[in-house]
Amino acid sequence: MPRLEWPLHVVRRVALATAAAVTLVAALWLGVGWLQDRQARCADGVVERGPDHECVGVSDGSYVFAPHLDAVSAKIEAENRRVLAQADKEPYVSVAYFTSFTTSAADSNSAEGVRHELQGAYLAQYRHNQGDLAATPKIRLLIANPGSKSAQWKHTVDALIARKDSPDRLVAVAGLGPSTNENLAAIKRFSENGIAMVGATMTASDIKDINGFVRIAPTNEDQAYAGAAYLKRRGVTTGVVIQDVAQGDLYSTTLGKAFTKAFHDGGAHKLVAESMTYDSSVSSAWQNELRYMPNQLCQQRPQLVYFAGRGLHLTRFLDALANRSCTEQKFTVFTGDDTTNLSPEQLARAAETGIEVLYTGLAHPDMNRAAPQAVSAPSARNFQPGGLMDQWFPQDPREDGGALMGHDAVLAAAHGIQMAARWQGEVAGDAVARMFHQMDGTQQVAGASGFVSFQNNGNPRNKAVPILRLNAKGQVELVEVSAAEGKPPQGQ
Repeated sequence: MPRLEWPLHVVRRVALATAAAVTLVAALWLGVGWLQDRQARCADGVVERGPDHECVGVSDGSYVFAPHLDAVSAKIEAENRRVLAQADKEPYVSVAYFTSFTTSAADSNSAEGVRHELQGAYLAQYRHNQGDLAATPKIRLLIANPGSKSAQWKHTVDALIARKDSPDRLVAVAGLGPSTNENLAAIKRFSENGIAMVGATMTASDIKDINGFVRIAPTNEDQAYAGAAYLKRRGVTTGVVIQDVAQGDLYSTTLGKAFTKAFHDGGAHKLVAESMTYDSSVSSAWQNELRYMPNQLCQQRPQLVYFAGRGLHLTRFLDALANRSCTEQKFTVFTGDDTTNLSPEQLARAAETGIEVLYTGLAHPDMNRAAPQAVSAPSARNFQPGGLMDQWFPQDPREDGGALMGHDAVLAAAHGIQMAARWQGEVAGDAVARMFHQMDGTQQVAGASGFVSFQNNGNPRNKAVPILRLNAKGQVELVEVSAAEGKPPQGQ
């Protein structure tokens, strides 16, 4: 068979065309990769992840995770720049505030709530760096977003762990979000890597005995005993528990168990039926489950309905209860601190049902007036009319307690940093964590939500618990300041 030979000019043309095609494919490939990288990267330390393309990761305030965080992020960025500019004169370490800053309807914590927490965190940074509690080393505050429902927790946790060394010198993480499996997993990973942690609003009673972890919030068990004591003094003798059984919601599970234990004493105070349950993880069914409960309540006629579920489900239950057949029967609904995550519109809607709603909160700006010995006056003044928070963020209310809890969590971290520097000469995460258990007596955390010292298991010792009422206008009123042991600790 004769060999086919191409003319030289044809070979050259084919070679050039082939080379051009390869170059074009390579350019397109690199271009697509570059475009994908550009789309995935939101800013330094912040990337898009997950099905909703949330920007998650760590910011120094220069990147804003949500528009409503503009004002507080700008203040944090400015303070961080000031700290870095003075670094040759005054040493600094970093503390991260970790919670879901890109919230959705599926999150139990609201956009307003996490904004208030971050505002309080900034106040604590300011007080420690250049305010009335000025001390060294200074604090650089980082904003850490694990995404809605902390779904991207591992990415953000690993990004923070990578900042333990210079130049960031991360030693502690505060905030840590609500009581969920994702946030518990984050805590355990921080613990394994020697980072100190201070929970702000996490209340599930069984999150404890984790090395390096303490929390400011009273546990669900503490809230249950404080609430049950108030109800018994008020003369309530019969009750029923409405229990969310969604797997992974540690808040709801421990809240119902704790109240059952605290209220049902086998004597005058009893639960007149087994818990009524719904499963909020089944989106197609939980509202129907709540809708049918009032018929049963009309038959059992308890004085009290204890709602062991999230605030966003409470409004649906109140709607159902308002449409009950036994209109002559009056019910009091009592629940836990997640109610503070309801928006003003949701609170107003709940008030329109005409049902009395009481709940245990985590903090309230009027606590200092009701129980002045149980709350630090200098800390509380910042949240009163004319205080720093009012000056900086005049349009934001404080009744949800988020700003107070964010402040106290970062204040505890700052106190541990200062103690470690003074007593041990080194400021590393494990050294700060050891200081948490030295915060007793005169070394208590002088919080706006109450004076705080920590048990060996990380829980606050007999923390102050505000009993709150939703009034007819949808506004939150302080009823009294209680505690698991009846009377909260006082400053020394």
